[in-house]
Amino acid sequence: MIGQVVALRSDVPFPPGVGDFYLPAIVPYGAPNSLFLTKITALVWVTTALLIVFFLVAYRKPKLVPGRAQWLAESAYGFVRNNISVEMLGSPLGLRFAPYLATLFLFIVFNNLWSIVPIAQISPNSHIAFPAFLALISYVLFNYVGIKKFGFRKYMRNSLIPPAPWFVLPILIPIEFFSTFIVRPFSLAVRLFANMFAGHMLLLVFTLGGFALLQANVAFVPISVLSWFATIALTLLELLVILLQAYVFTVLTASYIQGAVSEEH
Repeated sequence: MIGQVVALRSDVPFPPGVGDFYLPAIVPYGAPNSLFLTKITALVWVTTALLIVFFLVAYRKPKLVPGRAQWLAESAYGFVRNNISVEMLGSPLGLRFAPYLATLFLFIVFNNLWSIVPIAQISPNSHIAFPAFLALISYVLFNYVGIKKFGFRKYMRNSLIPPAPWFVLPILIPIEFFSTFIVRPFSLAVRLFANMFAGHMLLLVFTLGGFALLQANVAFVPISVLSWFATIALTLLELLVILLQAYVFTVLTASYIQGAVSEEH
């Protein structure tokens, strides 16, 4: 964002657009459209490293009375295990999938948090590729679990044929197929992407808008200050969205797993 403010001072058109999400490469430095290492990729790597190091340190010497790091790690894992995984999937299955769901939740939260961290100020999830890949993992997982339990034919029958009169099945089966196998992964990815994309754009508009008004006329100083106060308020709102979107993505993944292993449609 700092770079964008500098660019604005150099008469680059305002407001910001979709191009602000396509950042120059870190390696090779400044190269456009690099596939090697960009700021977004670096943030994902840092998130992964932080999560791994944090849990390794927290559980390096576990104690009956936990220290701060162990307590924080146990609280984060326990929240997902008890309030999402076990609550939705039941005790045996919920405990089995708790590690994946906790990892998914924390990975999304940490990646989303970059959108309000100074200097970083963009979430990797504001690029559709990352939410799409997470949705693909969950999609493969819940289908694999259902096929493993019932076999392919019975799983497809459970997924596609609802308890309804036979004469409406030609209409319902395509609807069920579209809903289960296309809409679910698409909606998972787009919901997370759209919220983080929109949040980043709002923060950019109000932050850079304050600078634009300040440069346009000194009489706009009060409006510029108001715009920056709105940025602070939106940052707090963005923090709520960050946590909520991670929770929703994890809850929906758990519900899809529960539906895949359910005997009834």
